[in-house]
Amino acid sequence: MLNGKRILLIVAGGIAAFKSLELIRRLRERGASVRCVLTASGARFVTPLSLQALSEDRVYSDMFSLTDESEMGHIQLSRDADLLVVAPATANILARMAAGLADDLAATVLLATDKPVLAAPAMNVRMWTHAATVANVETLKKRGVTFIGPNDGAMACNEHGPGRMSEPEEIVAAIEAMLTQNRPLAGKRALVTAGPTREAIDPVRYISNHSSGKQGQAIASALARLGADVTLVSGPVALADPPGLRVVHVESADQMLAACLAAGAVDVAVCAAAVADWKSGRPAAAKIKKKQGAAPPALELAPNPDILATLSKPGAKRPALVVGFAAETENLVANALDKRKRKGCDWIVANDVSPATGTFGGERNTVHLISDKGVEDWPTMPKEEVAVRLAERIAGHLGRTRPAAAAE
Repeated sequence: MLNGKRILLIVAGGIAAFKSLELIRRLRERGASVRCVLTASGARFVTPLSLQALSEDRVYSDMFSLTDESEMGHIQLSRDADLLVVAPATANILARMAAGLADDLAATVLLATDKPVLAAPAMNVRMWTHAATVANVETLKKRGVTFIGPNDGAMACNEHGPGRMSEPEEIVAAIEAMLTQNRPLAGKRALVTAGPTREAIDPVRYISNHSSGKQGQAIASALARLGADVTLVSGPVALADPPGLRVVHVESADQMLAACLAAGAVDVAVCAAAVADWKSGRPAAAKIKKKQGAAPPALELAPNPDILATLSKPGAKRPALVVGFAAETENLVANALDKRKRKGCDWIVANDVSPATGTFGGERNTVHLISDKGVEDWPTMPKEEVAVRLAERIAGHLGRTRPAAAAE
């Protein structure tokens, strides 16, 4: 909870400014007070009246207000806050922050503050990946600014990639971690797998699946926000690496297993990757050519290593908690219950990945958490919220169990 915490929310000019309204509501629900600074461009997307109605406080925007500046308002605004949050943090405001400009109230407050700053970037993917923005973000990180996101996905400009502002629930979790020292996983080590694997048939073809890696990345980030030292082992995905994590990129299931074992002793392993069950038994050294009139070549398959079962084996190095995922298209809970028993893991997160659900590659998920306590049916929610809820459950469980075995 954020009871009594004071948030100064700076709303800059981007289409994601509409999320600031939900962010205010979530912060107020958790007991925080919110005061808003709205830039001139931000006012083109949300109104001062909307921000004021939700925050129940005055909205500030005028750098040259006689009333406010007679009391050095740009200084007092930051002094009265426990945390400054910039959401959305556009490419423009990040550039002005990095350059130390003070050309409007928002930039001046940010330059004058001695309080922690959290930025939630939101912009077109090309702007986010531009060398200037990359350099500005690195500069701000070195100065102590904390970043949350951006997420990957479709944007208002009809492009796809990293640049979407983090969801309000994610931002609230980051704020709670910064202000309440709610880091129950501090000192714990976590291993998370994400994305698909690619199993080579020949140098140009492979066996794979539609996993986007979004859910696994969200879980890794949620665990890190609770203080865990996270290693993310990722198959080939189109997502940018989450900030602040140790990321190991792999292609095949064999590589993924090797990376998991190389991570050493961990307290929790979350196997969210959609690992291919089979690989080519004899990958061709050269591209297999289609021959006119010839029958298609037979594909000889061999089983892939079972990463979840391997990590779940009893022993001194077994994590205190092993969580698997069951991606099913039918008999969801029954198949997940059977998988938990066969693999020997502690929990299974079951989700329906039938094409009609839009789970693979989508933004939302409907999961069922299966443990010794039975089956919990969670409502459909954004993948980020699934991650937050699962991370909180993991933190609660590890608070009652043994630490990870010492690495040899």
